[in-house]
Amino acid sequence: MIVYVKLLLTAIFWGGTFIAARVVTQNVGPFSASFLRFAIASLCLVFIIKKLEGGLPRLKRDQIIPVILLGMTGVFAYNVFFFLGLKTVTASRASVIIAMNPIFIALFASLLFKERLSRITVTGILLCVMGAIVVISKGAPLALLQGNLGGGELYILGCVVSWVLYSLIGKHTMKEISPLAAVTYSCLIGGAMLFAPAWMEGLFADVAGYRTVDWLGITYLGFFGSVLGFTWFYEGIQKIGASRAAVFINFVPVSAVILAFFLLRETLDTSLVTGGAMVIGGAYLTNRK
Repeated sequence: MIVYVKLLLTAIFWGGTFIAARVVTQNVGPFSASFLRFAIASLCLVFIIKKLEGGLPRLKRDQIIPVILLGMTGVFAYNVFFFLGLKTVTASRASVIIAMNPIFIALFASLLFKERLSRITVTGILLCVMGAIVVISKGAPLALLQGNLGGGELYILGCVVSWVLYSLIGKHTMKEISPLAAVTYSCLIGGAMLFAPAWMEGLFADVAGYRTVDWLGITYLGFFGSVLGFTWFYEGIQKIGASRAAVFINFVPVSAVILAFFLLRETLDTSLVTGGAMVIGGAYLTNRK
């Protein structure tokens, strides 16, 4: 039961990251925002793992490349796409597009790790994806076949690819190291990769002009969206499997849409409501026993 509560809270925290990032991207560059997010996350995680596990474990030679890939996919690539996409895509719509994650995670987990997919699970996953397509296309799915897809939406789809890779690599990596260690290593490595692009983007020249709301957003992204969110999500993958843990991502758009409506005054159109309802229905079917 505790793992399910943590996964649900993770979904709420991640829903909030879309709000925070939408605010931050109006004044902070994507590389700078990503670097600062994971600089904060890394400091917190190093302190936490020192207290809980005595420090970072020494990596074996065959663990080095997988851990580097975690940093490249789930931290570097995902966050660059994330901040670039939210410059033009609303928090509500971006969060629902992320709901495409579960189908790919579940399918590849089935192929690579032999996780079983029942008929009702597949139905739920397909319903989630159909809902995401309704949202991406703003209610006109056929328009996607004509190439009517904005750059912002493409960046958010890049988030999907990055997170699928991160989840599946993490599933393999956690056979020998703890979820907390995997997350800490990925944040340290991904954050280090982001430093040079952030510096070239003008991080040190621009930082004095950051607003209080920018720092609040970056801190939220670093602690709640990264430290707690990443750790609890990996615990879920370890305990209940990648495909079942991934389904909780479908609750991210629910919290994001609600928060965006109240905090950012974003409007709710028919395609967003319809697609969101399909996502929720798909999440229910996928987790139904």
